[in-house]
Amino acid sequence: MSLPYVLAAVAGLLVIIGLTEPLARRLKLPPSVLLAGVGILLGGGASLLLYSNVLFGLDNIAVVFAFPPLNSEVFLYILLPALLFQASLSLDVRRLMEDAAPIFLLAVVAVIVSTFAIGYAVAPVSGEPLLLCLLLGAIVATTDPVAVIAIFRDLGAPARLTRLVEGESLLNDAAAIALFVLLLEALTSGTDITPRAAAETLAFSAAGGLLAGLVGGWCALALFNVVRHVPAALMTISLALPYLVYVVCELALDVSGVIAVVAAALVVATGGPTRVPPDAWTQVKAIWDQLAFWASSLIFVLASLLVPKLLGGVDFGDLLSLVVLIAAALAARAAVLFLLAPVLTLARLSERMPPSIKAVILWGGLRGAVTLALALAVTENTMLDQDQKRFIAVLATGFTLFTILVNGLSLRPLIRLLRLDQLSPFDRALRDEVLALALGNVRETVATAADEYDIAPAVAREAGRPYDARIAAAKADADKAADILDRDRVTLGLVALADQERSILLEHVNDRTVSLRIVSQLIVDAERMRENARASGRVGYRRAARRSLGYPIAFRVALRIHRYTGYDRWLITELAERFERLLVSRIVLGELVPYVRNRLAPLLGERVGEIVEDILALRRESVAKALAALRLQYPDYANDLERRFLLRIATQHEDREYRNLYHDHLIGAELYSALQRGIEQTRESVERGPRLDLGMRTRDLIAQFPLFKGLTPDQIDRVVRLLRPRFAVPGERLIRKGDRGDSVYFISSGAVEVAAEERRVRLGRGDFIGELALLYGGRRNADVTALGYCQLLVLEGEAFKKLVDRYPEIGAEVERVAQARLAANPATDHGVEISGPGRPDGGGSRASYDDDDDEEEDASARRFAALMRWRSPGGS
Repeated sequence: MSLPYVLAAVAGLLVIIGLTEPLARRLKLPPSVLLAGVGILLGGGASLLLYSNVLFGLDNIAVVFAFPPLNSEVFLYILLPALLFQASLSLDVRRLMEDAAPIFLLAVVAVIVSTFAIGYAVAPVSGEPLLLCLLLGAIVATTDPVAVIAIFRDLGAPARLTRLVEGESLLNDAAAIALFVLLLEALTSGTDITPRAAAETLAFSAAGGLLAGLVGGWCALALFNVVRHVPAALMTISLALPYLVYVVCELALDVSGVIAVVAAALVVATGGPTRVPPDAWTQVKAIWDQLAFWASSLIFVLASLLVPKLLGGVDFGDLLSLVVLIAAALAARAAVLFLLAPVLTLARLSERMPPSIKAVILWGGLRGAVTLALALAVTENTMLDQDQKRFIAVLATGFTLFTILVNGLSLRPLIRLLRLDQLSPFDRALRDEVLALALGNVRETVATAADEYDIAPAVAREAGRPYDARIAAAKADADKAADILDRDRVTLGLVALADQERSILLEHVNDRTVSLRIVSQLIVDAERMRENARASGRVGYRRAARRSLGYPIAFRVALRIHRYTGYDRWLITELAERFERLLVSRIVLGELVPYVRNRLAPLLGERVGEIVEDILALRRESVAKALAALRLQYPDYANDLERRFLLRIATQHEDREYRNLYHDHLIGAELYSALQRGIEQTRESVERGPRLDLGMRTRDLIAQFPLFKGLTPDQIDRVVRLLRPRFAVPGERLIRKGDRGDSVYFISSGAVEVAAEERRVRLGRGDFIGELALLYGGRRNADVTALGYCQLLVLEGEAFKKLVDRYPEIGAEVERVAQARLAANPATDHGVEISGPGRPDGGGSRASYDDDDDEEEDASARRFAALMRWRSPGGS
């Protein structure tokens, strides 16, 4: 069989595949059913031509179709990885995790139940060994979702139904193939399998595949960072990934290649959009969609070519065994859906699955190429006799044809019968409102176009009349559904708001006005807000919004490392990223305001629009406060970030201007290339960005503190060795009431709040706290919390004693402050509560965030003024 004829046959198949898709739509048939029919006709027709000797010069092509140069490895190593990767790439991972329990039930438990149910049912009828029948059960336990998903999307079936079937099909291949390998090895070697050994083998295969897939996906994302602006390179890496992972796992690591490919694809699907510009990511997904279309179509046609070969020598006993096989497979699947699935609901591991969805999942368990590929692998195995090979081939092929032709053709009427193709009342009401709004805009566009192109008003009215009728009908239907709860509308609005926020972030990435590294976490936050809003409405949305302003684990770890070791590089990186994230959040939230007013409010109603806008305003206020706290501490860095953002916008507009000039043929290719090189150089310099300086050098902090202004340089050197710098973030508890005092805090910049009983006061730059417990013993009598980002100098107990002993003037000042505090607060046990006159919050000392206070008053005068304002117990 020469290669040119094989290529000609494949090219002919591609033409047929291209024509099959529109033909299937016209006939309202699943494309996979039509492709399977085409494959069977080609295989059978080619065999008929060869045996009839009426070849019409097509003998070489007929040989290719009658005896295709295919084996199981073509399906399992060439076509399957591509299908698995593309299907996983298009999944919403977070929504998939919501149904993790039922997907595991269908993908793993159902495969095991089906394998044993089929094996024990078919063995007595067929007279074949139980182990061979169990092998048959494993082969036919895997499902193929291609035809089913196409029907679901064509009819608009519920999203959860599609998600369950897609999730099941991705993972049950792994379970079925693992069982197949285990049972085939036992059958050919004659060894017994214990349940424990089987469980350990399956667990090792799954865990190993999962780990290998995660590692492969992370490596691919790391490479994406290097080539993210070159779509061809991105596509090349993504194409290599599933095949590398699959082959390494199957041949080198002896773990599940299917699970590895799925895991790698899910990692790429989650991290890819945040590392790759949107345009490039869209190209990658579009190419993968095309590859998957070819692979899924070829896999059906090529597998169907083998049907005449696999069905040779069918007798009545085979038909009886096939009937039992069909009944056992449906019964096992029904038992899992109707008996085991409710247990998950009772255990609160899954939402309730309605009977209609269960019925569709039961009947929609079509088999396909993987089943035929495993059956083909059995026929290629030299350790099995011909009767065993024929038994597996006939029953596996017969069962696959039954599911495609019977289940596949009747699935669409079943979905319509169960009314799963109909929208919910809320979705219908929303559809009517969307139609009324969109058609109104279209009607205005028709009128505007008529004016612009000098078309007679009568003609314009005639063209717009159909839209007027549709608008009136949509408004009438929308008025009938006016009882839809505002709560549901708010939920919908917040979900749409989160989706729009994600879109705006990706637009900024595409325009290169912000960096992917910064936007990645913001996209995760937006997706979390979307899911929380979907689950818990405005409460869930606001909870996720508050979480987005919190400090991630990496920041807290970096802060602790800096506190105990002095290493600040990690903390600087985390703080700089937080700074930039808050700045980008502020910009994006501002861009969402017109969206709420101009798009959501007209669609969902003014009242709902006002509620959503109020929620957005609260987010904007929270982000502004968090950003203001950072700006107060690092104003120069904030200005530099904003300047850099404006330069990014300017660079993007400059690039767009040059592109427009080139497309309008006003500049040539050489000049355009030179201008592009200049743009890239500008981008590189702008994207490098400034470096944040924490300002935590002990000597610099001491120089800012009035208490130490009288020291000589040599004395400052000795004090530096006693003091330890500490960086505090807003909300951090510095002193806790009731703790034993072991240190004094000198506030070099920032502000803290001292809270004792019902009174609170703010202290700022130049103040110190915590000296009483060290001078007189006892426990802390107040809580002290950082109000903003603070730069502190910490003096531990022994170091404090050395300081006051070595420098009497400092010791005298501290002693004088302590005595004054005790005198002003006789009721306290060596504590002090601080308050200030004329302030409802008790604030009156160094009460602001102002870090630019450059008053030249000496230490004693400042301390005396502070003492005069302190008047009740506090315990720092």
